[in-house]
This record gives sequence, structure tokens and C-alpha cells, in this order.
Amino acid sequence: MFDLHRLRLLRELKHRGTLAAVAAALSYSPSTVSQQLSQLEAEAGVPLLEPVGRRVRLTPQAEILVAHTEAVLERLERAEADIAASLTGISGTLRVASFQTAALSLLPDALSQLRAAHPLLRVHVTQAEPDRALPALLARDFDLVIAEEYPGNPNPRLPELEHEDLCDDPLRLALPGPDLAGLHDLAAHPWVMEPAGTPAHRWATTVCREAGFEPDVRFESTDLLLHLSLVEHGHAAAFLPDLLWNGAAPAVPLRDLPASRRLFTSVRRGHSAHPAIVACRRVLRDLAAPS
Repeated sequence: MFDLHRLRLLRELKHRGTLAAVAAALSYSPSTVSQQLSQLEAEAGVPLLEPVGRRVRLTPQAEILVAHTEAVLERLERAEADIAASLTGISGTLRVASFQTAALSLLPDALSQLRAAHPLLRVHVTQAEPDRALPALLARDFDLVIAEEYPGNPNPRLPELEHEDLCDDPLRLALPGPDLAGLHDLAAHPWVMEPAGTPAHRWATTVCREAGFEPDVRFESTDLLLHLSLVEHGHAAAFLPDLLWNGAAPAVPLRDLPASRRLFTSVRRGHSAHPAIVACRRVLRDLAAPS
């Protein structure tokens, strides 16, 4: 019989990549993690790790063990959800990760509604972009992630995760001055975009190239409030989502685009029936629904 604690350490190594990262995440020393994994190798009777430079990687036999561990942990999360559903109230801690604009526009009202309806539920929120939050969800650092998907840049469909759509958020061209009519006037103008390599940057660059020019990207940031400020002061053009306005009147001239980003929530498979997650998703759906 394999020790579940050691199996979880092996699973953590798969998702976090290094012994040091596993140790830091679980408040162990790297030597303790290494010792536990060595004992798991003895239990399995086969090598589970092989050196690759200064790091290690899982052997095919270790991957088999991790796949079975995932199934066991999913059943345990289903059991946790069933127990929580049998209680009269929702309590405990729900760990939520969200990208910036959803955190600004949706989460404050969602937290107010959840506090009023479920005062014993503690919601812990971390601002994180989907490229970091979704792997952390798999690693069990979060329970629910609010994520986004840009046109032409679909996220990988990981079988361990369940997704639920929230809404489509229109993307618009934000002009840095009233004398500019549209995209064709911005070929020689500075731009602000999200960092190179991100889905938002790839999409924005594609839009500009299809318009016949290579954008002069002088500013890069994941902070869309900075994007807006640069546009307001005439320093850059940008593509901004409607969610940024949070119901207020836009602060800069906008032009419509035939594009929207998709907002959705993700949870680990087997955890979607947990009452805290059901309640949080319901509130977010209601808030994101078109008025």
C-alpha cells in the first residue's frame, strides 16, 4: 500500500517542477522532501526520479503513480464537497485567484453578497493572471480561478479542470486624442500592451498587423489601469475591455472592434459541487450577466 502523503509529494513535484519549490510550498526542507520521495521509490520498487542537469524529472512509472494520485485526490475532494453539502451552513476558507479587471469590477460586490449570505465563509483573494493562476489551481494553491481567454488564443483544456463561462467582455480601441479617428491613424503612434508572450499581447499585435502596420510598443504592463492612464495623457494607444469601466462612462474615446475576450471560472474536477464554490460561482454569474 502506497503512502498517500508521499504520493502527494510526488504529485507536487510534477506540478511545481523542483524539490525546492515543493519544499517552499509545503513548508518542508528540501532534504525532507527528497527523503520522503526516496521512501516512495522503495515502496514502488522502481526509480521514480531521474536527474536532468541540476534538476530531476519523473520517470514513466512516476507518471503512472501521479495519474492514480490525481484520481484519489479527486475522490477525496468529492467526499469533502459531500460532507460540506450535508451541513446547514457554508463555512471554511475559499481561495480565489482573479486577474485584475475582474478583481476590480466583479469581486467587491461578490464578496459583499457572499458575506451577507454566508457570514462564516472566509474568502481569500489573490490577484493573479491566468497563466500563473491555472497551474496554481492544479497545484491546489487556489480553489477557484477567474480567468480570461483572448480571441484566437484558446487556453489548454486540461482534463483535471472544469470551466464555466461567465460572460463575453467586448474589447475596444482606446484613442489617445480626439483628433484620431481609428486604428488606421495609429500606425506611427506609441502603444501600451500587456507583456510580450501573453495572449493579450499576441492578440493586440495581430489586430495591428491585420490593419497593415507593426505597433510601436513602448509600454508593457499587466496593469490595465496604467494602460488607461497612458491613454488619458496622450502617451499611448491601447485596446481596453469594457469591464474596466465597471458601469461608469469611458474616460477616453473608444472605437468598436469585432472582438471580445471570454471570462470564465475554473475549479478542479471533483470540487465543483462544494457548496462554497457553488455559491461563489452563482454570485459571479449574476454579477457578470448582461444588465
